[in-house]
Amino acid sequence: MYMGIESIQVNVNNILNDALVVVVAAGDEYALDQAKAKYLGKNGLLTEILKNLKDVDPVLKPKIGQIVNSAKEKIIQCVQKQHEGIRANKLMTALNKEAIDITLPGRGSELGSLHPLTQVRQRIENFFIPLGFAVTEGPEIESDYYNFTALNIPPHHPARADHDTFYFANGSLLRTQTSPIQIRVMEKMQEEDFPLRIIAPGKVYRCDLDGTHSPMFHQVEGLVVDKNINFGHLKWILNKFLEYFFAAKLPTRFRASYFPFTEPSAEVDVWMESKGRWLEVLGCGMVHPNVLKACGVDAEKYSGFAFGMGIERMAMLYYKIDDIRLFFENDVEFLQQL
Repeated sequence: MYMGIESIQVNVNNILNDALVVVVAAGDEYALDQAKAKYLGKNGLLTEILKNLKDVDPVLKPKIGQIVNSAKEKIIQCVQKQHEGIRANKLMTALNKEAIDITLPGRGSELGSLHPLTQVRQRIENFFIPLGFAVTEGPEIESDYYNFTALNIPPHHPARADHDTFYFANGSLLRTQTSPIQIRVMEKMQEEDFPLRIIAPGKVYRCDLDGTHSPMFHQVEGLVVDKNINFGHLKWILNKFLEYFFAAKLPTRFRASYFPFTEPSAEVDVWMESKGRWLEVLGCGMVHPNVLKACGVDAEKYSGFAFGMGIERMAMLYYKIDDIRLFFENDVEFLQQL
């Protein structure tokens, strides 16, 4: 039986007091993100209370909701204040560190270089292009059909929810993956155009932001469709790619997984000796027959495999970086190290 409203009030107050202490104690943005997620995230303590409202007397729901939302507001205000303080301290530290001595003589200008994410994208492309893969691009604003339906993603799938996807008022959306490019290419294929080998790099968008996620990031997805394509072909090319990318023959493993657009599906891990554990690097699988049929490809005659990886994740592993936000802060000292 659900607790009475007095008990809920006490519980929320305890959570609020604990949250305020934790937030104020957060010394950096990562710790602040962790604290916010603990209390306000999808599985946060206050969120869990709201999830359980289905068991509460309907008469009490508004009051409990008011109690919880009031606590959330106080935590959000505290998080914003702490965030401003952390940013101010960070700025002051940077200013003190980068103070300019105007009496120094001038220095010559330096040539710039490619952004590390561009370098990693080119490194990925340089492996696949010699193997006959074409680099293809497509629109970043997509329709529900190309982003979800044609990829065999059912209407009830969580990826379609507005807390994961950026929607526009007219129903279009910012693509959440570069897979729609594959659909658009297959739709135009004629019998004489096979075999199909493409990689689709580009920006994608999802409602997520923390040390390992960004609302805008980059993906490279690959697709091969031909007669008699099997999972062995997929394993061979990905093992060769990872050996090339990391310039070492790292142990790999393929773990069974689930993606609506591939069957069977797998996630690929590499063994990182420096970290002493397996790290996930990409997802892959055999193209689902429903996806081929949606594009007008004869699934009885043709088969294929697909794979996808985040460029930022590959860059983080390649450069041994733990925070994705470093790639977007335009810190010259950081960029010069890579």
